[in-house]
Amino acid sequence: MADTTGNTQGTEAPHDPRPRKASWKYIGPGIVVAATGVGAGDLVATLIAGSNFGYTLLWAAVVGCLVKISLAEAAGRWHLSTGRTLFDGWASLGRWTTYFFAVYVVVWGFVYGAAAMSSSALPLQALFPDVMDLKWWAIASGLVGLVFVWFNKYAVFEKVMTVLVGVMFLVTVYLAIRVTPNLPDVFAGLLPVLPDEKDSVLNTLGLIGGVGGTITLAAYGYWVNAKGWTDTGWMKVMRLDNRVAYATTGVFVVAMLFVGAELLHSANIAIASGDKGLIQLSDILEREYGTATAKFFLIGFFATSFTSLIGVWHGVSLMFADFVARQRSKAQARAEEVASGERERSWPFRAYLLWLTFPPMILLFEGQPFRLIILYGVLGAAFLPFLAGTLMWLLNSSRTPREWRNGPVSNAMLAAAGLLFLVLCLKQIWDQPWSEFF
Repeated sequence: MADTTGNTQGTEAPHDPRPRKASWKYIGPGIVVAATGVGAGDLVATLIAGSNFGYTLLWAAVVGCLVKISLAEAAGRWHLSTGRTLFDGWASLGRWTTYFFAVYVVVWGFVYGAAAMSSSALPLQALFPDVMDLKWWAIASGLVGLVFVWFNKYAVFEKVMTVLVGVMFLVTVYLAIRVTPNLPDVFAGLLPVLPDEKDSVLNTLGLIGGVGGTITLAAYGYWVNAKGWTDTGWMKVMRLDNRVAYATTGVFVVAMLFVGAELLHSANIAIASGDKGLIQLSDILEREYGTATAKFFLIGFFATSFTSLIGVWHGVSLMFADFVARQRSKAQARAEEVASGERERSWPFRAYLLWLTFPPMILLFEGQPFRLIILYGVLGAAFLPFLAGTLMWLLNSSRTPREWRNGPVSNAMLAAAGLLFLVLCLKQIWDQPWSEFF
């Protein structure tokens, strides 16, 4: 029976096997979380930051990566040090975590499914404009993602994600080199300076908070287990893997900030927020550098969007399957069950896959319902403060074996992350048109 009172009984792994050497050959879950966490929206936000402020906020993008490293490392450390899954840890904190997650995963999944399919469809329609309408490309993307995740286990999923990350990496680095960044300005941008304009603090915090990942940070621990890492012997490997994840994320966002600073800021060109901003960028690239560069960029745009789609289809479905298993049995949810592939074969995993794919197709035809979008925005903004706060609670309590509890640096990073995301959450709630909601 799971202990839900905070006592250490039944929480420690049965033994501490010999630590594995932190080797590059083991890297995998970090690539998955980097690919999933960096979506088209993140690239557009970074582009806009570069177009508005040049290199001034480069330091904020770097800080954003460091903040997310701390969150993902904490999630992975919980899974490995206790042998329990993150949802099992959340359940030990009280029923309120169950209620929050249940509402979040239903509403967020419904709206995100439509957004992810549309994001993957945009570059496909731009590459093949006369084949079919945008919504049919979106449906095709969702169905391909569904079939791929349904019939493949983690090992295949990781390999495909690695290939797509390679495409993303080549495209973003090529563009960064192509626009010829001004190196003195780049180094100056590493100094923590705020833009001289209204709401500069909130804009800076938004860039820091938007660098790669929301619920995918929580999914990282599940991917660690799915890889077969289930005990503290893998701790060094996990930490190296996590650093690789956010170094990769840093390359993506910094490269796009270079593009924004050199291609858009210097020419005083504005692009739209959201995924359509990348289509505008494709048109600008075609004018400046030719059709081949624009097509190459669209391929990278598709890789960015589709990795986010299949990453969520797999990772959040894995979390949902663990959530259902914990609710049904009331027993501890063990890391070994995730590692065995049992969760990926379960009906809750596949049911959530269907939820992410088919109901959101309604939104592709009908448009997104106003009230649901507001709830989606609020719940999405609330998730990262929830994650940071609960990880601090779990990793400073007797639920975690003493040697793996937070130290001063981990506590400082998680506290900073929690405060950052709480401010952004309150701003998101404040900005919603509540008068029109009721």
